[in-house]
Amino acid sequence: EMLESNNIINFNGLANSSSYHTFLLDEERGRLYVGAKDHIFSFNLVNIKEYKKIVWPVSHSRRDECKWAGKDIMRECANFIKVLKAYNQTHLYACGTGAFHPVCTYIEVG
Repeated sequence: EMLESNNIINFNGLANSSSYHTFLLDEERGRLYVGAKDHIFSFNLVNIKEYKKIVWPVSHSRRDECKWAGKDIMRECANFIKVLKAYNQTHLYACGTGAFHPVCTYIEVG
């Protein structure tokens, strides 16, 4: 039924990634934040085709450590975004796996 309505927009995302597990709906700003592998997407709720992308990869040294520990560099040695939380009027709090070295930060969303 949804397909027939022609109201569906496909988001192809990033090549070689399907790690879209963390979502935060910010109705006040009219945004949907989506955490992915090495990225955070910010979608406009009025026009979902309009989005911004924040690149947040793991450091080269952490990726190398992960690889040396025997992990799969393509599937495990990345910064998978696991936490997105509204912190205040201007910032989000975000955390990622950091290739098995968790890392958190505040992101200005203005």
